[in-house]
Amino acid sequence: MDFVLSELCDQVMTARAGHKPLFVMGGGSKAFYGNYRPVTPQDGHCLLDMTPYRGIVSYHPSELVVTVRAGTPLAELEAVLAENGQMLAFEPPHFSPAATVGGCVAAGISGPRRMSAGALKDFVLGAQLLDSEGRILSFGGEVMKNVAGYDVSRLLAGSHGIFGAILEVSLKVVPRPMEELTLVLPATQAQALASFALWRGKPLPISATSWTGDDSQAEGAMAVRLSGAPPAVASARQSIGGTPMASEAAAGWWRSLREQTHAFFTPGQPLWRLALPPTAAALGLGPTLLEWGGGQRWLTGVHDAAMLRETAARLGGHATLFRTGHGRPPADGVFHPLAPGIASITRRLKQELDPAGLFNPGRLVLEL
Repeated sequence: MDFVLSELCDQVMTARAGHKPLFVMGGGSKAFYGNYRPVTPQDGHCLLDMTPYRGIVSYHPSELVVTVRAGTPLAELEAVLAENGQMLAFEPPHFSPAATVGGCVAAGISGPRRMSAGALKDFVLGAQLLDSEGRILSFGGEVMKNVAGYDVSRLLAGSHGIFGAILEVSLKVVPRPMEELTLVLPATQAQALASFALWRGKPLPISATSWTGDDSQAEGAMAVRLSGAPPAVASARQSIGGTPMASEAAAGWWRSLREQTHAFFTPGQPLWRLALPPTAAALGLGPTLLEWGGGQRWLTGVHDAAMLRETAARLGGHATLFRTGHGRPPADGVFHPLAPGIASITRRLKQELDPAGLFNPGRLVLEL
């Protein structure tokens, strides 16, 4: 691995000397996400392939921490954790068998279990970063103290590689639930949101929720996943009601939402992700899929970007064009414009870690 790391450093230095943008790439499973454009040598771009830099650096199940190189396939890491009865609590999507751990962290996407376990960034304990000067910087966890006054290791989650190439990451892992059960109930979107709000006020072992329907008025289907000790699951089942889903069908259901293979996620259509307070009312914007107790809402089809962003901001959230489909992204990028404070921090970190503007220019913020 020392040879691979040396090669990565050399590629960074070569790109810097030639004043060429450097695009960091893992398995390419999430290449569609962000302000993406095709990268070709003919355009004067350089591609930093992280997949050769792979492998688990350290893992002691009793400590609930794993340190892994960025190019390690995500499925490989999850298989090792499963052998020890453990898992990644944030249930990250793969979108392809080629998904890597580094790409998972850089994209910052959490799956259905995020509502109960927390976001990906909450489980990043430390990281190593290759910067634009070819230096290896260590942050957080079992390594060294953070710099610049920020918890940089956590800020790398969802950074889309604009600060540098993630080399290693230390992640907190958790035991797999003793038992899981998914219940299905008919409900309109408004009824589903009301139920989610009611359940949030009770000590129920709910690890995931979803609702799908054609519009906010029509009756759709609500799914609730319970995870925990058998007595707690049994008690919650009595409290919630509904029809139990067979275990294989339930696993397939949540996998279809996590990997976006469900029929709702029509290929080729624009896909909007709205992050809103769970208490926000139904929006009435057509076919909708709710997750995270109403905190994450998916919309398909063509929508006016300015209108969606204004609506989301008014409700205390934000709107992202997750997939452009066959359409064009908004002129100001696919992500909701950053709040002034966040934008300032992002610019300062970019200047601190990548003053040459080498890594993934424009991928997260068009002007960076």
